[in-house]
Amino acid sequence: MTDTDFRSPQLEDALAAQDVAAVAFALRHGVVVVPKLVTDDPFAGDQVRVFGREGSDTRILLLFSSADAYAAMVPDDPTRQVMLYEASSLRQFLEVHLDVLEQVFFDIAGPHTMAANAEDLLKALR
Repeated sequence: MTDTDFRSPQLEDALAAQDVAAVAFALRHGVVVVPKLVTDDPFAGDQVRVFGREGSDTRILLLFSSADAYAAMVPDDPTRQVMLYEASSLRQFLEVHLDVLEQVFFDIAGPHTMAANAEDLLKALR
């Protein structure tokens, strides 16, 4: 799979329109690009990379409409990797980590950034 295969045209369109309902629909019925945590541990398995503010115990989940949108956020990261999540995987991740997720951002490097509360996003996926 190439980076161009890691894309959700439906989510791209919803973000371009800044349409909350269309974003929720795209997440429930399609895929989303999720940053992958890269570790040296060969037994770690696929883990979602989350981000945090220095000195904070909470984390920010960044979701993307494409691998290119993620690359725009971390252009100089040589270990940049992504994976695709369907609604069930995203819902499960949110359920497990809801207590530490401060915010969720979509395509944070633009041009059509949107934000959501993790709890609201979880409700939209149910």
